[in-house]
Amino acid sequence: MTMQHGGDLSEAIARYGGPPGAWLDLSTGINPVPWPVPTGLLQARLHRLPSRDDEIALIEAARAAYRVPHGAEIAIAPGTQALIQWLPRLAADGAVAIVGPTYSEHGLAWSYGGRDVASCDDIDKAPPWVRHAVLVNPNNPDGREVPMDAIARAAGIMQQRSGWLVIDEAFADVAPDLSATALCVDLPIVILRSFGKFYGLPGLRLGFAIAAPTIIRSIRNALGPWAVSSSALSVGAAALRDEPWAIATRAALQRKAAGLDAVLQSAGCDIVGGTPLFRLVRHGGAGGLHEALARQQIWCRKFDWADDLLRFGLPTEDEVDRLRKALA
Repeated sequence: MTMQHGGDLSEAIARYGGPPGAWLDLSTGINPVPWPVPTGLLQARLHRLPSRDDEIALIEAARAAYRVPHGAEIAIAPGTQALIQWLPRLAADGAVAIVGPTYSEHGLAWSYGGRDVASCDDIDKAPPWVRHAVLVNPNNPDGREVPMDAIARAAGIMQQRSGWLVIDEAFADVAPDLSATALCVDLPIVILRSFGKFYGLPGLRLGFAIAAPTIIRSIRNALGPWAVSSSALSVGAAALRDEPWAIATRAALQRKAAGLDAVLQSAGCDIVGGTPLFRLVRHGGAGGLHEALARQQIWCRKFDWADDLLRFGLPTEDEVDRLRKALA
């Protein structure tokens, strides 16, 4: 059985049984302790269409939270997946290099868009015949970080080719200094930011693109009016303005990740990568371990391209003991 993505228990339940509430889903990199949505905020705006004022408020909150400089613009989308689907259809003609292994939807989207797709293991090794490049920073699933000088160098090369450098910063909330937003004004960089992972609210379906005004204009036109719900706009703006929560959450995620490492290592797993929102481990019997955990209604992420790797999202403090016992 293959796993295209984490976060969907349908295939797990179909094979191993049990009601959804019995499962511990560690197959994603989503914060298990979400931003506390105030009572009524989700429903407060359901009776009307999203307004321009709602959008402006969210854009201002995102500009501050993501350190977006003046001269760069922001497009709001119903999740970064929608942006991933659109970018190959908006970019200039030409091939693309995907720095991998990484989130597979990037390569699939460009391929479905009729582009030739090349793979490379380093942004500096992108083939000379590609016009665009895509990297995830920090990378999913290994957490690899690309330094700013390498990003600037690659973006400069794409600029010479009249192309784009797309940077998926879905997990950059845990390490804000990794973000390349400061480079967006002078270089053809398109940054994607995911709201749901760090804030623990993936069902809200909210994401952002950050780039030069001409690029953002084309993205907004493609998405059309009312692309994001009123509830997503209001919750997103309130959460992004809550800087004390973000600071405390980054520290808490670091502590929880260290605790998860200890549990996994005690079960014979080698920690080979990750971010504070997920851990990548190597285990000689990864397939058997995945099966054994699934039979105990614990779902982690396995990979078709590496039979010795597993990825674990963060459990809550109450769930850590359940994982420890299951691994034992």
